[in-house]
Parts: sequence; structure tokens; C-alpha cells
Amino acid sequence: MKRSMIIFSAAILTAVLFIGAHPMEKNQIEKVWYNQEKTSKIQIYLAKDGNFYGKIEWLDVTIDKDTGKPRTDKENPDENLRNTPLMGLLILRGFHPDATDPNLYVDGKVYDPKNGKTYCGKITYKGNTLDLRGFICSVPFLGRTATWTLAEN
Repeated sequence: MKRSMIIFSAAILTAVLFIGAHPMEKNQIEKVWYNQEKTSKIQIYLAKDGNFYGKIEWLDVTIDKDTGKPRTDKENPDENLRNTPLMGLLILRGFHPDATDPNLYVDGKVYDPKNGKTYCGKITYKGNTLDLRGFICSVPFLGRTATWTLAEN
């Protein structure tokens, strides 16, 4: 009886370990998205801090026509960062799911490399599209919304 109880316990423990060993599913926004103009693809990912970030992983024009070199963050207000390549540039930072709406991600920052400005932001997941709203942090109604489309799962 004692031996069968040990075998049964070991079997239960093994089953629990195998069930728990499956990798966690990705979040619905952890994908690659085209920006509104379809001039770049942005990979959104979950970082170790529990927030979502997005970096440029593809550009339709990779070479700067003036320099003949890879495009850089030339509008960055920090002169020391103006030679940072656009490819791989972090443009979304610190988004987290809203407590009341599973399709809303809030309290993030959006960097626009076209003008070198950083805005507060929120993301609304809509299946194959995202609405990314960037706004002046102290004045949320002053901003714009861009619709991104799913590029890759």
C-alpha cells in the first residue's frame, strides 16, 4: 500500500511538472506590426520588467540618400544619439495592460524618429490592427492616433 501511494504521488508530481513546463503564450500585441505608412515594421515584445516595448526591425528605405550610409536617428534632440541606427531603434517603451480593459495598453512612451520627440501613449488592440495614440503628456487631448496593421505573427 505504501509503495503504491509513493508511485501514485510520483506520477501526480510528474504530470504537474509537465503541465507547468509549457511555455507561456505570447500576449496578443507581441507581434510584428507595420506602421501606418507601411514604411517600417515594429516588433513589440514583453520585457523582463513586465512592460511592452517596440523596436524597428525593418525599414523600406534603409540607406540615407544624402550619406549613402544606413539611416540614423538624425532628429534626436541629443546630439550624441544622432548617429544611432534606425534599425533596432526602441520607439515604444513601458506599456502595460490596463486593469479594466484587456485590449488597452497604457502609460507608455512613444518616440517619433521623424521629429525626435517623445510622447505619452496608449495602444488599443483590435485584432489585426493596433491604434497607437501619441499625445502631449500634460494634455492628453492634444495628439494623434495612427493605425498599425499586423505584419507577422
